[in-house]
Amino acid sequence: MIRILLSFIGSICLALLYNVNKKNLLCAGIAGTLGIIASDQILYFYPDAALVSVLSGTAAVAVYSEIMARIRKTPSTIFSIPGIFPLVPGVDAYRTIQFISSNDYSSAISFGISTVVKASLIAFGILMITAIFRKIKLQQIGKANT
Repeated sequence: MIRILLSFIGSICLALLYNVNKKNLLCAGIAGTLGIIASDQILYFYPDAALVSVLSGTAAVAVYSEIMARIRKTPSTIFSIPGIFPLVPGVDAYRTIQFISSNDYSSAISFGISTVVKASLIAFGILMITAIFRKIKLQQIGKANT
């Protein structure tokens, strides 16, 4: 429960940092909350599926962001950037640097690879959902023009 509350607050704080309009702050906070809920649910049922949980959390944020962008008539990045903030692998990056400074290079490599893969999955998840929504939009435009 505390992770959900903190993800909401963290997403709103990042939205404030990026000067998101006040009418969209609550929606930006909900985006981060949905991402953490989706990620945590995957981890609850499959404890060893950390990468899948990051991808599913990102997909949940991206779908929510695209839907809210159409409803609120704003760019989806207003919701997706604060929404993925709680999913960013900051702890893994910190541990990578910590192990490098303590000369434990094998652990540093392990956490470094984990950081890069999770960050790549975040980018891939947003890319795929955005591409799907653009494809749907282009199909709707094509049908409207015929």
